[in-house]
Amino acid sequence: MSEELIVITGVTRGLGRAMARGMAAAGHRILGCGRTEEELASLRRELGEGHDLARVDVADAGAVEAWAAELVSRFRAPDLVLSNAALINRRAPLWRVPADELSRVVDVNLKGVAYVARAFLPAMIERGRGLLVNFSSGYGRSTAPEVAPYCATKFAVEGLTGALAQELPPGLGAIALSPGIIHTEMLDEAFGAAARAYPSPAEWAEVAVPFILDLTPADNGRSLSIPQP
Repeated sequence: MSEELIVITGVTRGLGRAMARGMAAAGHRILGCGRTEEELASLRRELGEGHDLARVDVADAGAVEAWAAELVSRFRAPDLVLSNAALINRRAPLWRVPADELSRVVDVNLKGVAYVARAFLPAMIERGRGLLVNFSSGYGRSTAPEVAPYCATKFAVEGLTGALAQELPPGLGAIALSPGIIHTEMLDEAFGAAARAYPSPAEWAEVAVPFILDLTPADNGRSLSIPQP
């Protein structure tokens, strides 16, 4: 497989970091973003030369547009964009979730996905090829108490991706992808001690990385799930 340019949001932690490691090891160039410079520096050292990691908040439309423009100018349009960055609200009934927390979950999980798509797709369309994978969740296809904001955003990601898939020209694809249940910091917040029963991001990536790299524009419009390791 030839080297591909792979954009990963939320690259410094959890699933993003695990995908970056696995895809870099497979010979691909990672163009990632995160919000913590210390974690970005750590991942730069780990991945080595040839990759590009930047501090970008996906909830900031202007910052995302500037980041995408810089990457396209320096490299080219990406082959694969993985919109992975997400937050979950602290467990509480909806009427007890603070307004600013609700807004932040919506801004990152939904608006961030839309901003990334808007920023990268024009260059991908001009090139005539590329794949956009928007990370959904089991909570984007079912519901649970005390995580209503998170569920709402992930249901919205499913709808946004399905509609976007109908808008794309041939050669491109948009897929909603549920990663399954993985022991991340986010799962600790949602499940508490029970989160330890699930696979680590590294274990998950052994299955997820080849699965994602096998996706093609022929999968456009599908809602898929990573097989559990």
